[in-house]
Amino acid sequence: MIRFNRFTLDNGLTVIVHQDKSTPMAAVNVLYDIGSRDEDPGRTGFAHLFEHLMFSGSVNIPNYDTPLERVGGENNAFTTNDITNYYLTLPAENLETAFWLESDRMLQLAFSEQNLEIQKNVVTEEYRERYLNRPYGDVWLLLKPLAYKVHPYQWDTIGKDISHIKNAGLNEVKNFFYRYYAPNNAILSVTGNVDINQVKELAQKWFGDIEERYVPDRDLPEEPPQTEPRNTVVERDVPADFLIKAYHTPGRLDQDFYASDLISDLLANGNSSRLYQNLVKKHKLFSNIDAFITGNIDKGLLVVGGSLVNGVTMDEAEGVLHHELERLVKEKVKKYELQKVKNKLSANLIYSYSSVDTKAMKLAYHELLGDAADINRQVSKYAAVSRDDIQEVATNILDEKNRSTLYYYANDGNSQK
Repeated sequence: MIRFNRFTLDNGLTVIVHQDKSTPMAAVNVLYDIGSRDEDPGRTGFAHLFEHLMFSGSVNIPNYDTPLERVGGENNAFTTNDITNYYLTLPAENLETAFWLESDRMLQLAFSEQNLEIQKNVVTEEYRERYLNRPYGDVWLLLKPLAYKVHPYQWDTIGKDISHIKNAGLNEVKNFFYRYYAPNNAILSVTGNVDINQVKELAQKWFGDIEERYVPDRDLPEEPPQTEPRNTVVERDVPADFLIKAYHTPGRLDQDFYASDLISDLLANGNSSRLYQNLVKKHKLFSNIDAFITGNIDKGLLVVGGSLVNGVTMDEAEGVLHHELERLVKEKVKKYELQKVKNKLSANLIYSYSSVDTKAMKLAYHELLGDAADINRQVSKYAAVSRDDIQEVATNILDEKNRSTLYYYANDGNSQK
């Protein structure tokens, strides 16, 4: 049981505090309710750009990393389709440094043409390195717009087109910041060897004077049900053919989310999983294969895919893969098999809570979803999924009309078309 306190400042900032006296450390997590799904379709990649800009200096602190490192701290951040999350850990005795740093960049960044150009170049280079110059790097750039036709999940966090970042102007970047980087659009979670009264005082001292800002209501188009299978075929300079499929799944707040997550684990969580045993080890069709859900707040994807063994045709690999997926629809999963994946998932969840920064992240995320206390109900929600639930949800998800397939061929002579 993770116990916590919650309070809200007058400017709308929600604060979650979990005390853990077993550690000398503290973690501070700031979750902003802004992800790539909130971007203008003609100006994408801004949420990810801000992940970089937030470390380029704020109005009163020209360098974020140096003062944090001086007090023994470290930090990182990530952007998803749904959120942008900043987190740091440091000795609990230096907690105020974290509040000073985070509040100043929530107040205002050190906006300048020079800083913007530097970070635009960083993001552009990241796009080239991760998406264009890496084998299979453009898979998401191809798969997402194939699976989504209406919802903004159709573009990756890097953006729909890198020209959107290249052409971004300082004024529109400022507008994006003041629209979304607001206390009333953020959740601050603090975990570790901290005291609730201490956190209240620090929160009021450092964040209390930041003004509430206007945050537009979220009104995203809902992705309509897919009515026919979709396919895309590409050739690239890669070592082996690659087959990947995406199926629409329930959103994070849907009761069927937990069954869909367990389905992905039944398929490909470890060497004892179905796909590894039958497609890699037994039939030797794939050199590697994986299955996972994207876990988005809105309707996400179950993604299944892997690299084919040289000499194996795409048709042969796809046929056996479809057979394995159909087994979940036609045959009820064995009790011991379902319990095995539940046990592994529950153990991983509980183990993750031993880390102060993970607890801070997850408390903030569950608060965004509706209630931070739901962090304590996750294990029981997975445990409640029945064999009938697995079969029913698999039947709904693994319908061929709900499938988008990317056939990714190697053009170096190894391709088996």
